[in-house]
Amino acid sequence: MPTTAIAVEGLTHRYGDKAVLHDIAFSVQWGEICGYLGPNGAGKSTTLKTVVGLLKPSEGRIRIDGKDPASEDLGAREVIGYVSHEGGLYQLLSVREHLTLVADLHELDEDASKTRTDELVALFEMEKFIDKRIDSLSRGQRQRVALCCALIHNPKVLLLDEPLTGLDVSAARALRKLLREMADDGAAILYCSHILDVVERVCDRAIILADGRIVADAPTSELVAQAEDKTLESVFHALTRTDKIEDLKGAFD
Repeated sequence: MPTTAIAVEGLTHRYGDKAVLHDIAFSVQWGEICGYLGPNGAGKSTTLKTVVGLLKPSEGRIRIDGKDPASEDLGAREVIGYVSHEGGLYQLLSVREHLTLVADLHELDEDASKTRTDELVALFEMEKFIDKRIDSLSRGQRQRVALCCALIHNPKVLLLDEPLTGLDVSAARALRKLLREMADDGAAILYCSHILDVVERVCDRAIILADGRIVADAPTSELVAQAEDKTLESVFHALTRTDKIEDLKGAFD
């Protein structure tokens, strides 16, 4: 197994003539939960889409478990679980049908599929709507389904884009606990969120983007220690203010 779970080198991505990512480079190790933070439009979702292989980078190189997710080889993608902030569920299927479909796509046998589905349904308290159609669910219920779809094959690499959106306290707590357990078992997790107090508690390390560039990459505890009030929110605000980026980012190199 490669020593690095996610490796991103020189990633630049353009939509037409506009570059939204500029020479991004970072890695995520096995057993690490890495926060990937930035204001709206900073390039977080674009980064995740290129890492998972949904977008081909304009420049740069990405490896997941040593493999290229954008190539025809599906070896990289089969180890990934991905939750997009855009949803992407099949609205006319029931929750049970949707989870069965995803399990089949990952080639889980019937017993493994049922066991894992039962575990996730219990974890996220989905028993009451397991046989309801996706289009009848609330935003938070659909988010639970999306999480289950990403988790059903026990991925080694998990990419999460605003995973707590719509979740109630119980489901959010269950997810945080599960992420820690997965990391302790060796999984690598890249976690995008605007909920910075959760990032403080969950993430071992944080990368902060501004204007498509990395302005900080350090253990979360070190970033928090830089702030007078000892919060990640203060560090984030200082580093992502466009009038302060050049002055401040050198302090976190």
